[in-house]
Amino acid sequence: MKRVRAVVVLSFLWCSEESWLRSFARSLLRFLGFIFWGTAAALAFAGVLVILMYKNYRYLFQESVLSLPGWLAVAAALILLPTGLLAISISAKSSRYQQGALMYLLMVLLCLETSSAVLAQFYSIRMVSELKSTMGYLIYQHDGTHSQGPGSRAMDAVQRKLQCCGVQNYTDWLKATAASWHLPAEKARVPESCCKEKYSHCRGDLGHLEQLFQEGCLKKLEDRLHFVLLYMFWCCTVLSVLELLAGVSNGILMRQQPFHDLRILDSSTFS
Repeated sequence: MKRVRAVVVLSFLWCSEESWLRSFARSLLRFLGFIFWGTAAALAFAGVLVILMYKNYRYLFQESVLSLPGWLAVAAALILLPTGLLAISISAKSSRYQQGALMYLLMVLLCLETSSAVLAQFYSIRMVSELKSTMGYLIYQHDGTHSQGPGSRAMDAVQRKLQCCGVQNYTDWLKATAASWHLPAEKARVPESCCKEKYSHCRGDLGHLEQLFQEGCLKKLEDRLHFVLLYMFWCCTVLSVLELLAGVSNGILMRQQPFHDLRILDSSTFS
């Protein structure tokens, strides 16, 4: 009799624990569903920032695949919308087909976000030396204050957007302009793109340094690149953790729900 009571008590405790776990999994899945909708906007914003970064400074990047992590992030953001809807729907009424679809979408998202995070981290480290060499080359290829070449226009555009001059600072132009513009060293000057906007008569004369941007472009561009890629990296990392939690919650609900819909081997099916 005591054994029977012990078994009944253990069964009751086990059922209570299972019921609590199932209820917690539903609540967590519902919460994560709404979170996925909100984080989809943050991830899409990160992807667009990377794409625009490459578009605005594409002449400085030797590899066109820099925009790849951005496109992967945008694709993941779009998939997050139906994923959040499925998570909320499953938390209200479980369905084997919906649970299977949610698991599949979570796996796709994990692949996309992991790839995007790894690429963002890789480019964040690699692009520093590439930017320095490319910008140095564009300075020596610059053809004058009224530049017409694509490389010269690119360097001028960078200096105007970032409000900077040269790679490290404005002195990077001294030897370059004296050699490529065929000017005496004492008359070396900087392009007009180094001039501050409020000085409309500025022509890049080094005798009026107060009219010029003196900070280099490399540091400013590096800071922007690191910020954008680091923002994307952490967005993808945090989302991956949340998706793993959603997968675990969905797995708990799948374990608790028997396969009522799959009756292929039921004898009544063939009668």
